[in-house]
Amino acid sequence: MDFLKEAAKIEPEIIEIRREIHQRPELAYHEEATAKLVADRLEALGIEVKQKVGGTGVLGTLKGPRTGRVVALRADMDALPLEEMADVEFKSKVTGVMHACGHDTHVAMLLGAAKLLADHKDEFGGTVKFLFQPAEEHGGRGGAKPMIEDGVMNNPKVDYVFGLHIDGTHKSREFCFRGGPIAAAPDTFKIRIVGKGGHGSEPHRTIDPVYVAAQLIIALQGVSGRMIDPVQPFVITVGSVHSGTKENIIPDEAHLEGTIRTLDEATRKRAKAKVQQVSRGVARAFGAKALVEFEKDAYPVTVNDAKVTEQAMQILKKIPGAKTRIIKPILGGEDFSRFLHKAPGTFYFLGTVNSSKGCIYPNHSSRFKVDEDVLKYGAASLAMLAVEFTKPAKGD
Repeated sequence: MDFLKEAAKIEPEIIEIRREIHQRPELAYHEEATAKLVADRLEALGIEVKQKVGGTGVLGTLKGPRTGRVVALRADMDALPLEEMADVEFKSKVTGVMHACGHDTHVAMLLGAAKLLADHKDEFGGTVKFLFQPAEEHGGRGGAKPMIEDGVMNNPKVDYVFGLHIDGTHKSREFCFRGGPIAAAPDTFKIRIVGKGGHGSEPHRTIDPVYVAAQLIIALQGVSGRMIDPVQPFVITVGSVHSGTKENIIPDEAHLEGTIRTLDEATRKRAKAKVQQVSRGVARAFGAKALVEFEKDAYPVTVNDAKVTEQAMQILKKIPGAKTRIIKPILGGEDFSRFLHKAPGTFYFLGTVNSSKGCIYPNHSSRFKVDEDVLKYGAASLAMLAVEFTKPAKGD
């Protein structure tokens, strides 16, 4: 099966799907139109469809005629709350919402793979599950966990799971892999600093929470610089600071919000404990009180199976015109990690940087653009992995 050659034949359809989704982006848990498009397309291919899975998720199931393994392929569907500034003819029609992370392309590529596999359903064994997931950008409960709770990894039980993500930092047609930890656990925190308000001319009669917040923002960098093993990848960022209503009023409270990014559970646990300790200590030193809250149910570290990752790399090396490479881990978070807790697999990237087409901006940029030439490569790669990993193991 020359899946790239076949993907090239349906390339216009893949691009059309991508552009249709791009023009009507939907935020986490609201992917109704996208889910309907997915369900309609899968049903037209003769693939068994289940809707409203984990909320707005869609599950497609394609069974081959022979005994084999069960492979799950995942695409996320949600967009970001961002006004699009990219110069494209199919620009978002929804004010303040944009597919700035490529999830529109993920859906299109997986639907392309579904068509390729449906056209060859009599030629491979096993079962392929197509997981169209909501709310990856949510960062807490997300969309993978609700889908897992609705049983997508069972009945039949998934043997291998694969996720593909478009990437605005690597060259077009580059498939990027890494065995082991590849994406971070993103832990969101909120710190409420309680002081004592008063007049701006009399700070000595107050406990100024704004001043305490300023000291704390600096002190929290000491968690990274002096409390965490320096060889461990680690980031702590305070991205939101809110307090006060007028220049001459010292407020009662200040509120900070931030994120911690870690690549192993031991560092993650220590970092969270140290943020609590430092926050309370700094506040106490100035007579204030710090209340620290971490978002429950944050995504775990994304850990690829080393053996599966190596095997997947070897398979995709066969795609003409594409390259494979090993990359460093990133400190972005991914709830594909939850699927990897249920079955071995790999989460890999497909580069889209092409300066001649203006595709030079990273994911989450308001000017993010995708080199649509890579979509057929992504669709072919997913189909190839499904065929290879559904093959029965020796002795089955």
